[in-house]
Amino acid sequence: MSIVDKINGLLADPPPEFAFELSEAGLAWNAPLGRGFTPFESGTLRVSPSEENILRPDAVSRAIREVVGESSSKKRRTAVVILPDYAGRTTILDFDTFPARTEEQEALIKFRLKKSVPFDVDSSAFSFQPQTRGASKSVDVVASAISLETLARYESPFRAAGLHVGVVTMSTLAALETVPAHGCRMLVKLSGLVLTIAVVDDGALRLLRTLELPEVSPDAIWDHLGPTLVYLEDEWKRKPEAVYVAGIDPHWLGNEAPVEPLPGPFGAPQAHNAGLLGWLAAGGRA
Repeated sequence: MSIVDKINGLLADPPPEFAFELSEAGLAWNAPLGRGFTPFESGTLRVSPSEENILRPDAVSRAIREVVGESSSKKRRTAVVILPDYAGRTTILDFDTFPARTEEQEALIKFRLKKSVPFDVDSSAFSFQPQTRGASKSVDVVASAISLETLARYESPFRAAGLHVGVVTMSTLAALETVPAHGCRMLVKLSGLVLTIAVVDDGALRLLRTLELPEVSPDAIWDHLGPTLVYLEDEWKRKPEAVYVAGIDPHWLGNEAPVEPLPGPFGAPQAHNAGLLGWLAAGGRA
């Protein structure tokens, strides 16, 4: 079962008619008549986990309506919406023991998240997926949360365009679908000033960090990527078999491991559409 399938249940229902990925750069979309990208003017969207994200709602609404168009059918039109990583928080929580009851699991995860997220966890939407760690009784839990207010602001222009938002997920969680599910592999994605580093080990998401850089440069990226590689080698005794990049010049990462663009069956994913193409790879309508 794929990472996207396990965490988000994207394949439980028929694929939505529309799929969108939002970023500061613009709106990437997949519609019945094709795929495309509508750029935003600077200042239209500013990604933040705790402040207003959509600064020009009229521009975002206009871009969505141009894709969706008008429909005379009474059939409900559905959409998947893929949000920027930095709009919420996704993290890996480790537990020596993990309760069996869902209510206890949720309470324990919320307690841990309160220490690390810059918004009220009790007023957030969150999902989680436990992952066993080999033969060990320890459990790694992939937990993703976003402020309900932030989520509502993102969903609003889609609902105003007559769409039912059936699935909401984060960009990197969807993009990981294009990463091979065997061996130790790393994804490094840069969108604007936001850097996301994810490590997948035999199909399980074991590490994910999302942070805002002071500037876009090889040195700024290496300030975080270098220690992550050292951690993998010291603690896991592993080196990534491949490092996949999106939104980054592969030459910036040197030769610590084979570096190549993030693969994808619908073309090489970029920073603004890596999640969208990952969702399509997971079984969304192409």
